[in-house]
Formats: sequence, structure tokens, C-alpha cells
Amino acid sequence: MFPGAPEPLIDLSTGINPSPYPVPHLPSEAFARLPESSALDRLCQVAAKAYAAPSAAHVVAAPGAQMLLPLVAALVPPGRGLVLGPTYSEHVRAAALAGHAAAETTELARLADADLAVVVNPNNPDGRVVSANTLLALAERLAHRRGLLVVDEAFMDVGPADASVSDRAGNGLVVLRSFGKFFGLAGLRLGFAIAAPEQAARLRAQLGPWPVAGPAIAIGSVALADAAWIEATRRAVSLAAQRLDHVLVGAGLEIVGGTPLYRLVRTNSASAVFERLGRSGIVVRRFRRAPTWLRFGLPGSEAAWERLTAALGEV
Repeated sequence: MFPGAPEPLIDLSTGINPSPYPVPHLPSEAFARLPESSALDRLCQVAAKAYAAPSAAHVVAAPGAQMLLPLVAALVPPGRGLVLGPTYSEHVRAAALAGHAAAETTELARLADADLAVVVNPNNPDGRVVSANTLLALAERLAHRRGLLVVDEAFMDVGPADASVSDRAGNGLVVLRSFGKFFGLAGLRLGFAIAAPEQAARLRAQLGPWPVAGPAIAIGSVALADAAWIEATRRAVSLAAQRLDHVLVGAGLEIVGGTPLYRLVRTNSASAVFERLGRSGIVVRRFRRAPTWLRFGLPGSEAAWERLTAALGEV
């Protein structure tokens, strides 16, 4: 789209932490050998503690949370699938792959009538948060009808802790957690489902042996246990989000939502802003069904901050 744009390209179209976890040195065995089941078990134990899951038996590791979407959707027989939107479009596609008649709805109350209900919490792209009590009540209603509530907590690492329901997974509730976004290692492909033990066992059986690569197991086990880095990064990301707010508001853009990893703005000049930033070598996320929206991720360096500020100043 922008062949004459200056390089390096600055990609602000994602909600991925631009300051990734420092990858530790890995022994050659992590690449040369198939991972031992005991190593995967340790990863699930660490993940259970990090995500406050009831136990490691509730945790399923996979090569990215996206890989889990159709498998989780298939935990209940095909029926009516509703996704609280507007949100990540992959949930509707995955539900359809599992045989559900899937659609988005903007009405939370309608989810109670679904066989499969999906809530992204905090939501992407607007950062909407549904309270834990509301989600647990919905899960209980669905469980009575043998339905399932799936809560995608991909951005909960930077969300309000009291909104998480990962400690209550089971009884009609499955929670998804993404490793790559907060830890800035999306290319590692690592994600988790937290479910009732019997549902977790079904997911593991479908994933088969060696579902996660040895390097991902090794890095995930270290990173998820690094409480100091996690706490420091939450503070750093929050400060970066405040800085981004200042830049965006200073450019006359209206912030209408987001999380500390991204901000959603609304402007009648969204197309012009997207084009001007693109010509400056900066890519942001635009939305076909919401033409006044743009989503900005966090710049990853001082040079990137300066380029963004300068480009917005020219809009």
C-alpha cells in the first residue's frame, strides 16, 4: 500500500507488547528432541499458578490460543453460537467450524439463549469489561441447559484482576489465555485453555502428543514464573499507555476505549489519518465495519514514539 514509506516500518496495528520478555538461553535439546511430557506438565503447573486456575489438571497448553478456538467450541454439540461483539472475528469463524450456527450480537442478555456463548474480556478493540459476577451467572445459566460460556482473557494480563474468571473454570465455563500478547512473544505460539478436568482431558486428546514445541515450553515455564518481570511490565505498559493517550489527544483524536496495550480512537478523518501514517511508515488498525475507528498499539522505541508524534502532527 505504501511503497515509498520510510523504513523500518513501525507496526502499531497489533495489541502485542513491543518490549518482549528477554528470551533465556535454551539448551540445544529444546530444539533437537521432542519435549518430554514431564516438561509440559511443569508448564501447566506454572500456568495454573500464574492464571489462578484451580489446578494444573484444569490447564491445557496449545500452540497459540487461536488453535484452541474450534476445539473448545466443539465441547458442546452443534447449536446456536453467539459472540458478544464487535470483537475478534475469529471466534465466529471457529464456532462455525465446530458446526454451530454462529453470529455476533451486541446484547449481552442474548447470550443466555445460546448453546455456545463467547465473551472477549477485556474486549478487543474497545476494551469493554464484563464483571466476573455477570459472567459467572451467565455460565451457571448455560450450564443448566448444558451450554458453554467461553471467556477469552487474551488481554487480562493488563486488565482488572477482579474481572478474571480463570479461577472458576468448569461447570459450563472455559477460559482462554494468550501468552504472546503480554509477553511480547507472539511468534512463539503459546496459549492455554482453563476448563473442567474432564473437558481439559478431551482437549488434550484432540491436540495429541507434543502439542507445544520444546522452546515454547521452556520459555513459557520461565516467563510465567517471573513475577518481578510481570509486575514491572504491567507498570511500564500502563505508563506507555498514558503517554500514548497524550500523543493521541494532542493530535485531536478522541479515545473511546482500549486496554493498556492498545487504544481505540474515533475520528471522522480516520481514512486520512490511516493514509498519512502509512506514508510515514506507520501502520495502525482500521475497521471495515467501523470506518471512524482506528486502533493504535504501543511504539517500541523512542525513535518510534518520535516518528508517531511527528506524523500525527502533520495530519
